[in-house]
Amino acid sequence: MLNHSPTCNHCKNVPSAPPTWNFSLHSSSFLSSSSSPSSSSLSIISSPLPQQHLSSFRGSRQYYSKSIPKPKPKGMKVMCLQTEPIKVMISGAPASGKGTQCEMIVQKFGLVHISTGDLLRTEVSAGTEIGNKAKEYMNAGRLVPDEIVTAMVTARISQQDAKEKGWLLDGYPRSYAQAQSLEKLKIRPDVYIVLDVLDAILVDRCIGRRLDPVTGKIYHLKNFPPESDEIKARLVTRPDDTEQKVKSRLQIYKQNAEAILSTYLDILSKIDGNRPKEVIFKDVDSLLSQVQKEKVNTTKLGKSTPPSVIRESLSTQENWRGIPTKLNNIPHSKEIREYFYNDVLQATQRAINDGKTRLKVEISIPELNPEMDVYRIGTLMELVRVLALTFADDGKHIKVCVQGSMGEGALAGMPLQIAGSRKILEFMDWGDYGAMGTFINIGSIGAKEVSEEDDIFILVAPQNAVGNCIIDDLRAMTDAAANRPVILVNPRLKDLPASSGIMQTMGRDKRLEYAASFENCYHFRLLYYAGTQYPIMGALRMSYPYGYELYKRMDEPSRKEKYVILSTFAERPNVDEINDAFEGKPRNQAKKASGFWGFLSGVF
Repeated sequence: MLNHSPTCNHCKNVPSAPPTWNFSLHSSSFLSSSSSPSSSSLSIISSPLPQQHLSSFRGSRQYYSKSIPKPKPKGMKVMCLQTEPIKVMISGAPASGKGTQCEMIVQKFGLVHISTGDLLRTEVSAGTEIGNKAKEYMNAGRLVPDEIVTAMVTARISQQDAKEKGWLLDGYPRSYAQAQSLEKLKIRPDVYIVLDVLDAILVDRCIGRRLDPVTGKIYHLKNFPPESDEIKARLVTRPDDTEQKVKSRLQIYKQNAEAILSTYLDILSKIDGNRPKEVIFKDVDSLLSQVQKEKVNTTKLGKSTPPSVIRESLSTQENWRGIPTKLNNIPHSKEIREYFYNDVLQATQRAINDGKTRLKVEISIPELNPEMDVYRIGTLMELVRVLALTFADDGKHIKVCVQGSMGEGALAGMPLQIAGSRKILEFMDWGDYGAMGTFINIGSIGAKEVSEEDDIFILVAPQNAVGNCIIDDLRAMTDAAANRPVILVNPRLKDLPASSGIMQTMGRDKRLEYAASFENCYHFRLLYYAGTQYPIMGALRMSYPYGYELYKRMDEPSRKEKYVILSTFAERPNVDEINDAFEGKPRNQAKKASGFWGFLSGVF
């Protein structure tokens, strides 16, 4: 909202029994949301200022609907928000470490752990109607039908503790039919986690496992050896832990997992499971904490905002519905542009909410790729406008900065990619609410542009030019901004040859080190064969705080296409890693000098 609350006094009162209530007394109309995942938030609002609300991005010409000033309420207004617990599904091949991660998730987030194996044993031992039916199949050596297992899962999820605490569904569904059964019953998680582990590691983990028949404890000869020689002497190998059976189980798991992916693709999060359990859980913890935070925001918006605004403004990874198709059709449609603007906005909001201050957005769809002849500077300006107006809607003061002319005399000029961009920004439609000149101002890159009232700085495509370097001005500006967020949109900070043809060398290592200090909050790039811009082979996407996702474009009947996720990476993958993923090679296989797949030179 445009109304800005410069001061806000907070006091917290925590009763002895849950749920926790947070009390906030505000001098303006802002509401504060509880940071606790299972808490309610109470806001007492007095003497509110007249409100003007900016709706989220609407189109290429009319972005923000006209605001209607709200009358002052009489007396005090009390609002109560009850957040929903998170719901998680986790999947992984045998020996992927899924059980260990489930234990850590339950310990950290307090979710109700639901395993179909445990449910079957509980129902059978309790002699329930469902348990007796399942026992008949088990005694006959047959698989328990999907409808019985689904009924057990549904009954467990509907119990009060799962409703209050949230649930963690472990290893279910295992097939497409089971997934569709849950969908029909409207049982759907907030996030679907897949632990991605190399086959060779999975096999090694399985064949090295040993069972203690006395205690039932599982050991691993190398990774988790027994405590004493006495225990080691009585360990046995489980019948399923032979190499042949492990590989057979892996093949079955892969077939089933591939079938399930289409159901949960929009909420899928693959996590590299080849690392130590503590490192894996750090990613899991970050993911679930973000989902938890977003559910709090969702509940808050759902209570106070029209549904149409909620659908467009929620900053959630689960709102992402995969990569749009026909991206080589130029100009891009309004829907595709809006799609990417929103994707960038969500990632940037998440990063700033997490306290990040030096951020970088890299988006290279054809209309935003200056290396292509379809580059449109207007699309870049639209993206900047969406970011600036949305942050202004939250009461922030935004400084949008474009680098000025570089060089002197006859050599004065600026990179062609941003030529005329300042004029475009000045003549753009910034809405009917007076945002431009109050909450949004346009400036240049440099320390002198930083004022005390500025909250966030958005720098439009800062880049070096032949013979001139923007790094010094950029560093001076970020130093002056101190701990306030600085967002670089499509920067190009590599050194360029000087006018004499000699590469700049003085201080080059320091310049590159500074350029690398900005953290990617969003990255999207299409992948092509080397030296071509058609056809699109795939895409690489990263949206904070999640890792890099590698997609392959697949042709479908009737001239349709889709993007299928190949792999995920904690860090930005190099060309060899992308080549290997497209060729289906394991990540630890030795690299060849050149691969079958070649991609746009200079991309990485």
